[in-house]
Amino acid sequence: MPAAIESPSPVTERWALPGGTITDAPRFPYRGAMLDVARHFFAVEDVLRVVDHLARYKLNHLHLHLTDDQGWRIAIDSWPKLTTVGGTTEVGGGPGGHYTKADYQRIVSYAAARHITVVPEIDLPGHTNSALVAYPELAPDKTAPPPYTGTEVGFSYVDPADERTYDFVADVLGEVAALTPGPWLHIGGDEAFKVKGEVYTGFVERVQRIVADLGKTVVGWHQLAPAAHLDGRVLQWWGTNGEDPTTVDAVRRGARLIVSPGNHAYLDMKYAPDTPIGHDWAGLIDVRKAYDWDPGTHVAGVPAEAVLGVEAPLWTESVTSLADIELLLLPRLPAIAELGWSTRATHDWADFRDRLAGQGPRWTTAGITFHRAPEIPWPTAPTIPTQRNMPQNDTARS
Repeated sequence: MPAAIESPSPVTERWALPGGTITDAPRFPYRGAMLDVARHFFAVEDVLRVVDHLARYKLNHLHLHLTDDQGWRIAIDSWPKLTTVGGTTEVGGGPGGHYTKADYQRIVSYAAARHITVVPEIDLPGHTNSALVAYPELAPDKTAPPPYTGTEVGFSYVDPADERTYDFVADVLGEVAALTPGPWLHIGGDEAFKVKGEVYTGFVERVQRIVADLGKTVVGWHQLAPAAHLDGRVLQWWGTNGEDPTTVDAVRRGARLIVSPGNHAYLDMKYAPDTPIGHDWAGLIDVRKAYDWDPGTHVAGVPAEAVLGVEAPLWTESVTSLADIELLLLPRLPAIAELGWSTRATHDWADFRDRLAGQGPRWTTAGITFHRAPEIPWPTAPTIPTQRNMPQNDTARS
């Protein structure tokens, strides 16, 4: 269909489509993107717009990073101050916000109608300052820290030696699981720098069992790898070096991987040095770098059959609006989508670049913000083909 189909206002045209049969199937069952709503809060309507972008390119999972040091974004009836206190901040000192259970269910239902499964993340045991502000009894010293609106990581954690912590974890994960029809519960696990060794693995192993007892499959960042394996568990790998013996060992013990390399798939990385928002700790990621890698072989020693899929995370320390989200998502999101769907043998940068250029007029017509990456031969203006008045016979098959 022509770009005019994306118009937000009615278009009076007669369009003809050729007959044919399409036979196609995805390479990986899990194809997703992550939106961090904790560092900056985004309204339900903004999240639904992101769902639309995922659906457009046949991505089928939306990972929501719901909790972090800067804000707690999902209402929990048994611990109400998580949102009334912990949800009122964000990076830079803004007002924050949170989703009611009805809000969250609206997102889940909207996504499901578009064949997208929501994967909620409650980050544990670190990245928990907002929870500690609300409930000081969860803190190791039982003292409420000040609210945090910066962007550093690794300083906060819930007390792994206190049984009250596990009551909290069970209550929170139980309520989130009850709202989430999909099979996954993401428990974070990254950058808990002050919870080390056996204390960390012991905490993770206990939380993994809580997830399993809820009938869900545990997902966590690859820092979970040293913990004992639990049937079905999935590690989300975000490294920048494909050599990771600890993760390889976890895969040998049965773990599967979602591959999200920071230097290829992190959509909060800048395109170029002059990109107005974003980071560069994992390097600059132009469209070609987002496209030119293979999720099935990226982590050395991990067989392709252990790779569940690919996900593109968007962290939002510097992202404050829907336009910012779209600028960083597009045009790199279709690159990740193609890696998740198409077999490696079909990947061709020159061909992809030309096909991607054709998306520009569609985004422009739909009023979608995107980065006009210089390596893509964008049309100079939206081109809307003139349609014939009568359908044409076409016996071609695809």
